Amino acid sequence: MKELIKYLKEFVTEERYELFKKTVQNRTDYITVVLENIYQPHNASAVLRSCDCFGVQNVHIIENENKYRINPDVALGSSKWLDLHRYNKLENNTLDAIKTLKNQDYRIIATTPHGKTVDLHNFDIKKGKFALMFGSEMPGLSKIALENADEFVKIPMYGFTESFNISVSASIFLSTLSEKVRKSGVNFQLSEEEKDRLILNWLRATIKKSEKIEKQFTMNNLQ
Repeated sequence: MKELIKYLKEFVTEERYELFKKTVQNRTDYITVVLENIYQPHNASAVLRSCDCFGVQNVHIIENENKYRINPDVALGSSKWLDLHRYNKLENNTLDAIKTLKNQDYRIIATTPHGKTVDLHNFDIKKGKFALMFGSEMPGLSKIALENADEFVKIPMYGFTESFNISVSASIFLSTLSEKVRKSGVNFQLSEEEKDRLILNWLRATIKKSEKIEKQFTMNNLQ
């Protein structure tokens, strides 16, 4: 992989490659985001943009009744820098996503203003890596999501309105918790292998006709 990266980096500017190396150091999978049944393209895209801005690499997308659609004018290309994991093969994909994440040792954190919730600022980030679940605008998270969550967290609010728009909510959660994680002393960074994989993917996403160039690299190494 490193040899291919070394080869492909010659097809981007030095400034671009240095940006990749700098950015990958701040990428994390200690926090991940789960979006359940989001149908508004504007909100769906704004959440991806926030994930990229706050260094959250993996986004898990549950498509039950609604297909997740991205608005390019809002996402501004952020989706090509992220790893999107879609769950859409079953009638109800929520439990499938939760089981997958629990098998990866994630705590499932339901974001909801209802029930026995912990305020965002009191959430314990040191108990282990966590998956923040966000539901659709009006119904919120499904009953299945709430029944299978490990913990519940909310944003403190002091007005008449009950909840934030999902894109605003996600941005507040990610801004607050990503900062806490980075200052906590926990190992939030990706493995060296994961960093290399990301840089390679970013190079592929940036270079025109990267497949053709990569094929030439393979041929050169077979000679």
